[in-house]
Amino acid sequence: MSTKEELLEIKSLLGQATAAAGIAAQDWENKTAQMERLNAALERAAILSRNALELTRPCVDFPQEGKPAAQQESFSGAIRLLAIGWLHIRLETLLPHCRFQTPAYLSDTVARLMDSLGEGGARLPYFKKAVLVIDEHCSCKSRTVYDQDNKGWKAVPNAIKGVLVPDDDQFTLELALLSTLDGTPSCHIYLLPQEEAGEFFALRTGQYGFCL
Repeated sequence: MSTKEELLEIKSLLGQATAAAGIAAQDWENKTAQMERLNAALERAAILSRNALELTRPCVDFPQEGKPAAQQESFSGAIRLLAIGWLHIRLETLLPHCRFQTPAYLSDTVARLMDSLGEGGARLPYFKKAVLVIDEHCSCKSRTVYDQDNKGWKAVPNAIKGVLVPDDDQFTLELALLSTLDGTPSCHIYLLPQEEAGEFFALRTGQYGFCL
């Protein structure tokens, strides 16, 4: 898709989002379906906007007209490869609600963070069998989705499938959804070999003298 086509689709999506917001405002009692439509349109528009921006940036190796290449914007998170070989992703947000569909914006953010690690010279790990740990940090007051099965955690396996693990079936990728009381809302994602799950939980509980 060309930049022009992406911009035209963004324009259409923003129109859909505006219409959904208007309908939800008028019919507040039946707002949920329209708010889902609103968020889906905005997520898609945000992803296309990211892609369009990257296509318009000056090339790092051959800047246009001598202008320095624009610095890549933050993806509202950070990624690092721990010395023990585990991958750690920190998102500066809580998991979004996922009632009808997986949040595409979250999958795109995780994918871009992984790309940024590779572009920085680090080699992404690859696990034949792994444990995916998603630890949401929040307080009772700051939490936004009460039930784990309503949270958009499925976006994370979707993003790492085929990149960090061969598949996301139950025997290839085990899953742990955790919560930590914290005054600063964030989401910590860890990926590690299945056989090292015991070490992870020992670290988490402070058995080695410090916590993750």
